[in-house]
Amino acid sequence: MKELLQVYFILGSNNTDRDPLIVLEEALQGGVTLFQFREKGDHALQADVKVTLAQQMKELCHRYNVPFIVNDDVSLALDIGADGVHVGQDDMSITDIKKRCPEDWIVGVSATNQSEAEKAVADGADYIGVGPIFGTNTKKDAKRPIGLSGVKQIRAVAPSIPIVAIGGIQLTDVIPLMKVGADGVSIISAISQSEKPMQATQAFARHASYFHQGM
Repeated sequence: MKELLQVYFILGSNNTDRDPLIVLEEALQGGVTLFQFREKGDHALQADVKVTLAQQMKELCHRYNVPFIVNDDVSLALDIGADGVHVGQDDMSITDIKKRCPEDWIVGVSATNQSEAEKAVADGADYIGVGPIFGTNTKKDAKRPIGLSGVKQIRAVAPSIPIVAIGGIQLTDVIPLMKVGADGVSIISAISQSEKPMQATQAFARHASYFHQGM
């Protein structure tokens, strides 16, 4: 699981001005290790159009042998045969998800502090999405940034569970975040808004690999 979190790309149709399928494929070519479909916010797709895009993205991810995760929408994830879901503190509980989902599903949960992280571990999450690390415009209801110190504090109370950092992360943040306990980084804008998503992803992958190989 820790290896899957190294370059965790998150994308919805409203995170890019280009065709999201083209952006996703370029990112997959660049070395994405895990992908999350997050179709939320202003101008997000709805109903059948959303389902169609999710299905197309899943098929694209599987073509590159990358697991496909759906944000929050458990029913959608089940309907299209996703590889798992990621939920927030106010979404469906991990306990309820595990009652509905296949045994091999990946179930991730967001945590912004130590108590939320401890609960995620107790509930059986496969990984924790820790953040927001820095300020971000991608999520309008984002909580106060926790910075590097927040990751370090969460790692202290959850020493064994895989952790991925999220929220306003840029390339120069990768190694500092891993030094304080993150196993990988979640990226949206730094890839989705890049003129060259493949090259941007490759750069994140190089930094993550550099750290894991002992620098």
